[in-house]
Amino acid sequence: MKGQIEINNSALCIPNSELPEGWRWVKLGDVCERFVNGGTPDTGISTYWDGDIPWITGADVTDFWVSHGRKLITEEGLKKSATNLVPRNTVLVVTRTGVGKVGIAANDLCFSQDITGIICGEKIFPEYLARFILFQGNNLTNIQRGATIKGVTRADIEDLDIPLPPLSEQQRIAARLQELMQEVDRARTACEKQLETAKALPSVYLREVFEGEKLKNWERRRLGEVCEIFSGSSAPQEKKYFENEKYPFVRVQDLGKYGRTINLVNIKDYINDHAIRELNLIKAEKGTILFPKSGAAITTNNRAILGVDAFIVSHLAAIKPREEVVDTYFVYYWLCLTDMVHYMENPGYPSLKLSTISKIDIPLPSLSEQNRITTELKKKLAEAENLQSAIKNQQSALKDLPQAILRKAFRGEL
Repeated sequence: MKGQIEINNSALCIPNSELPEGWRWVKLGDVCERFVNGGTPDTGISTYWDGDIPWITGADVTDFWVSHGRKLITEEGLKKSATNLVPRNTVLVVTRTGVGKVGIAANDLCFSQDITGIICGEKIFPEYLARFILFQGNNLTNIQRGATIKGVTRADIEDLDIPLPPLSEQQRIAARLQELMQEVDRARTACEKQLETAKALPSVYLREVFEGEKLKNWERRRLGEVCEIFSGSSAPQEKKYFENEKYPFVRVQDLGKYGRTINLVNIKDYINDHAIRELNLIKAEKGTILFPKSGAAITTNNRAILGVDAFIVSHLAAIKPREEVVDTYFVYYWLCLTDMVHYMENPGYPSLKLSTISKIDIPLPSLSEQNRITTELKKKLAEAENLQSAIKNQQSALKDLPQAILRKAFRGEL
């Protein structure tokens, strides 16, 4: 982004701190023309609603410029409520649910009691004020109070200390802030598109292998011919089996935490020797492939390769490839493109039979070719994962950038 803003969290806009020449600290209530309360027409009277006057609630303040809400009221509704019609450029501050959200009226409108309207007058520029209150969002959240519905009062807003430069400087700062915030929004949009593309890359790479032309020349074998297929056992229920935890016990939720992983080692529950002696638990060796075989979890198509020996729950199917015939990672990657929903016999009661899983055809090139393919896929998928991480880091930085920009603006450094 051009004109990069350096983030400096240590230098805050502190009331009564030193300001540039010509600036001064003032109370917000001393420089605004007037403050306007909102109100709600009686919701049970039909003649108050479906009119042509925009009526805004806190939930409607989603953009910087606010032109309409989800409801319209009539002239009668306006007269019969405590709400007021305010002009364009009125600053709208959400003071109850959603405290700290701020917008500017893009046209004449009225609003609910969740909002305080500020008509600025000649001393303060509306866009400068709105940006400042956005900057103060966390401070407002920290002072909200109330037993059932928390919020801040109009007096709290009026009592805010604000650094006030000359009006021409306010207008310059507001224009510059608009430019910078638009750049941030464009960068966010670009990151979202990049992340969407990066997330699609694994499927693209897998389809290149398992839906390509070479597939026609590969031998097809039943999964049960090249792998051992089994499921786990019922989960221990009593607390005594989990005391002095020692052995990992894998549940469907452990797969759900990652979605897909080739090294499942972070497992929530561990059982003890007591459980091993008393219960007929099923153990899966390191390198076993797991996926859900019962319940709605089947539709997630989560997959994992165990990174440790572990006991597994009965809701998981386990596939242990015969290494002299098939590459474990080859089977795993193929399973990542195999939607097990197609193999359920009764969608109303989601479950997979081991016999059905065993009969699924898997395309197999030579073992050496499988090894070559998986080596290449590992590299490509790792690159795709690194790309996603880099984009997410960018998104995290962009999330903090608006406050950093505002901080510099209200210190007179923009």
